[in-house]
Amino acid sequence: FGARVHAPWAIAVAARLEEHTGLSVESIYTDQGFAIRLPEVENPPADEELFIDPDEVRELVTSQLHGSPLFASHFRENAARALLLPRRRPNQRTPLWQQRQRSHSLLEVASRHPDFPIILETYRECLSDVFELDALVDLMAQVRSREVRVVSAQTERSSPFAASLLFDYIAQYMYEGDAPMGERRAQALALDRDLLAELLGAEELRELLSPDVIAAMELELQGLIDDRRPRDVDEAADVLRRLGDLRADEAAARGVTAEWLVELARGQRAAPVRVAGEDRWIAAEDAARYRDALGVSLPAGIPEVFLGVTTDAIETLLLRWARTHVPFLAADPAARWGLPEQLVDRILTALTARGRLLSGEFHPGGTEREYCHPEVLVALRRRSLAALRHEIEAVPVEVIGRFLPAWQGVGVEARGLERLAEVVHQLQGCALPLSVIERDVLPARVSGYTPSLLDHLVSIGEVVWAGRGALGASDGRVALYLRTDASRLLPAAVEKVEGEVHEAIRGHMQARGASFFADLLRAVGGATAAVVLQALWDLVWAGEVTNDTFLPLRSFGPAPRRASRRPLMRLGPPGSEGRWSLVADLAAGEVSPTERLHGIAGALLQRYGVLTRENALAEGVAGGFAALYPVLRAMEEAGKIRRGYFIDGLGASQFALAGAVDRLRGARHQESRVVAMAATDPASPYGVAMAWPASAGRTARVAGAFVVLDGGELRLYLERGGRSLLTFGAVELRHLAELARVATRAGKVEVTSIDGEAAVASTLEPLMREAGFGVSPRGLVIWPERRGSASA
Repeated sequence: FGARVHAPWAIAVAARLEEHTGLSVESIYTDQGFAIRLPEVENPPADEELFIDPDEVRELVTSQLHGSPLFASHFRENAARALLLPRRRPNQRTPLWQQRQRSHSLLEVASRHPDFPIILETYRECLSDVFELDALVDLMAQVRSREVRVVSAQTERSSPFAASLLFDYIAQYMYEGDAPMGERRAQALALDRDLLAELLGAEELRELLSPDVIAAMELELQGLIDDRRPRDVDEAADVLRRLGDLRADEAAARGVTAEWLVELARGQRAAPVRVAGEDRWIAAEDAARYRDALGVSLPAGIPEVFLGVTTDAIETLLLRWARTHVPFLAADPAARWGLPEQLVDRILTALTARGRLLSGEFHPGGTEREYCHPEVLVALRRRSLAALRHEIEAVPVEVIGRFLPAWQGVGVEARGLERLAEVVHQLQGCALPLSVIERDVLPARVSGYTPSLLDHLVSIGEVVWAGRGALGASDGRVALYLRTDASRLLPAAVEKVEGEVHEAIRGHMQARGASFFADLLRAVGGATAAVVLQALWDLVWAGEVTNDTFLPLRSFGPAPRRASRRPLMRLGPPGSEGRWSLVADLAAGEVSPTERLHGIAGALLQRYGVLTRENALAEGVAGGFAALYPVLRAMEEAGKIRRGYFIDGLGASQFALAGAVDRLRGARHQESRVVAMAATDPASPYGVAMAWPASAGRTARVAGAFVVLDGGELRLYLERGGRSLLTFGAVELRHLAELARVATRAGKVEVTSIDGEAAVASTLEPLMREAGFGVSPRGLVIWPERRGSASA
């Protein structure tokens, strides 16, 4: 992000680590990155310690800046420029080390005076010219709201980027040796924060004023809204007096007709003039001002009373401009009237000095000095504050349909093991149907997903799984976990399956640990392989037994899932692959109920961003939301999460991660996006936080069903088996194309009815044909190999 972002970031992180560890922390930064050196610490800091709360960035950097080498070097340059470090011999150059020592002595003395101008100028220069604090605040906000992904890596030696940082160590810390450590720690600048804010422009309203409010107020001040249009010729004259010179088309845009202009001229209340090479109309009362300020030639017939000599004509015109415009640049009125920009800027500066105008940077994203009338600024601040208050109101429940897919990364262009590990971290503990995990849920979040990715994470021990109940003869619910979190997230107790074979399998694993199926078969003795396998899977769905691979789950699943390559040798029946072990062995020691509830609450917050009672009920948390509430309240009191009424209609007790709140509110204005996913996908709010809309069929969160959301609103629901399609609202080609792309992962999709009527000859048939569906004896069908035409 460049040194202008890395420098304040490094300063803030070093300060935070020193606060937490009580040790000296050294930071090094360049355009390529920054490094933190912790010579007395064995383990690196946690990732979250490297990312500062956006609201704390400015204060933290400002409070730590005085002790940095950067501040010392810029203070020396500023002091020399102000002739506070005179040369002993004017004809000779002062050695740099002497300049540094003398500068340090001056800094010690100046630090006792909060308003010392060189101190303040150094702060202003560092915080405004050297650092890009706005960019750093934006970056921290994007990390917090998960718009920017953070990937951590631990290596045995420095990367090329990190190695290059180490070469800058001496230069970065050259100033550190100029004072003893004790004096450096005791050095604390008495800083006049109000004066510094004035110098930095920290009170400027770029971040407070709303662009939408500014645009709306400009239309209002210029009379371009219907409520401000004149109703008769007298009000038309008021428009000219209030706004000043207008072209005929500009007057017409404000409701002043050509007939009214002619009538005003006939009554000597308005006059046509030529300003900056254009024909315009002015009020008769302004004739002398335009003549004296702009040298305008006045037509005959203007009353003598309006032709007296003026002394402040241009100032009066500029003040009226300021009253009828939002914050503006000096170049704007200069271009309007054909005046030199330097002249206009000088007069505006004089008006600002007298308190008639205000100057600063007001437009969001602006970089130049602007001018604004105090009354206009007061109105802008009041309306922007009202808009901000509206922003923090609870969002409609429909917004969660936009927020959840984005929060969980559905459709992101991210791939690889790191991305899959992130997805498992967010989904861990969520009981999902086995038939949709690798077919729908993981591919929706990991671009280019292949089963080998999950196999790799499971085989190296990063990811484990546990059954959470059977769903018929060929499906069941499975939850994925990161091994490091499994002990805190696995159910505290499971209902044991009773039976002689079950007890034999359980006893063998307790005595011998992880075992292959052949070992279990010998341990049971006398039972057939089919009986042992059935008992084994009873234990799996009860949550007692797991495996060190994902292969048996694929073999157990539906027919399309079993279409994997046949191994060279089979040591057991399908569904018996890998080594089996007890889920209880994943627990690393005793886990207290509080630790377990804290882990579950954290996992749910990671998954949903905003945790409500409905989420806890849908996840089947033991004890429901009431069991989690004390832990959530303690987390909120510790400042880890926020409590509030964020989503309308979902109960008063809602808890959220800080970044999730910002992103949820931003989803109100998020661009509409079409997303197709499994109906059981945790990113779909329908059937959990949102009720299913009324339809001609049966909608439910069942395995094999699919939904299509557009801007968070339900558009299509494909029932399990793909026979029936339900529509909600206007259906477009992109909705059907997205449904075809996702639903055909499981094989062909043959739709026989749409909203309870025959698919063929329905009003939706032409669109479905365009999306790639063809006619079959039963209805409309699309095959997996035709997904390309569907996407097109």
